[in-house]
Amino acid sequence: TRLIDTFRVASEEATRIRGEVLPLDITPRARGYAGMWKRVPVGPCSFISPFNFPLNLAAHKIAPALAVGCPFVLKPASFTPVGALLIGEVLAETPLPAGAFSILPCRRDGASQFVEDERLKLLSFTGSPAVGWDLKARAGKKKVVLELGGNAAVVVDADAGLEDAVSRIVFGAFYQSGQSCISVQRILVHESIYGEFRERLVAAARKLKAGDPKDGATFIGPLISEEAAQRLESWIASAVAGGARLLCGGKRQGVILEATLLEGVPKDEAICAKEAFGPVAVLSPFADFEEALAEVNDSVYGLQAGVFTRDLYKAQRAWDTLEVGGVVIGDVPSWRVDHMPYGGVKNSGLGREGIRFAMEGMTEIRMLVIRTP
Repeated sequence: TRLIDTFRVASEEATRIRGEVLPLDITPRARGYAGMWKRVPVGPCSFISPFNFPLNLAAHKIAPALAVGCPFVLKPASFTPVGALLIGEVLAETPLPAGAFSILPCRRDGASQFVEDERLKLLSFTGSPAVGWDLKARAGKKKVVLELGGNAAVVVDADAGLEDAVSRIVFGAFYQSGQSCISVQRILVHESIYGEFRERLVAAARKLKAGDPKDGATFIGPLISEEAAQRLESWIASAVAGGARLLCGGKRQGVILEATLLEGVPKDEAICAKEAFGPVAVLSPFADFEEALAEVNDSVYGLQAGVFTRDLYKAQRAWDTLEVGGVVIGDVPSWRVDHMPYGGVKNSGLGREGIRFAMEGMTEIRMLVIRTP
């Protein structure tokens, strides 16, 4: 349904690629001159999409390109190429002109031309920060949009409704087995409600069934690879060895890791400082709201953050203070509607997606000046 939403919104925005009439006669020397500008396609685009949402995150590159008229080549993730190929099969049934698109699965070590070919005028990559910033360094003169990772935080203030906050945070931390760049990873809770919140959250996490995703009762499914599961298992063990307390989970069976919560994790431990990209979250109490905001900002990432508060002024303060691409009030950061501007700052990326905003990146402004003698 999100894939369909993304293409539907792009088809609507295709009719709203606007320009402006721009008065130029602001000084005597410009008398008799008039101007206007419009947006034109930037040219052929290069797209690299990730494994975790293989349909919709490919659509977030393809649909805006079609809407503005940019031909493109797309490399889907090596683990999940089928979704993008299915989109390509559908596009092949449309009257798009020859050469409008190519879906080209390949391994990462065979993808250098997606980055370095100067005929491609824009590179849009969604994936890990380590890969994304390296691609930017190799991209030459082309425009670059990077949608990278995060270790998203959520702040639960003293006035939050506990039942609602717990239900949303359990979802935000563990849906998609945590394999989302806006998955809840750091949970900051006001000290006055910390004990009760922790008890409720741990109880809710323990109820989540791990196993085969084809079973409708399953909530925690497999990670993308056993290597990813082993990495998280080692990060959890390192945190515990460093003094953290394991509240629930932590056990791995093959590619499946239980829903895991920890507290008292040292800030420099990987499970807190890096992107987990799995079903793991860490809890910590706070006494002062400003200090909590500062702790959210104490990260190399800045994609989205969530704040549970009923205080309008604190909500505005969070919006003004948090160094992230989006602040979600009354909910987890793990939330997105496909037409909103979406992207991060710091190590979390460069530029914005969300149909209209991606379309702006795939266009250039072309000016027209008319002199009346």
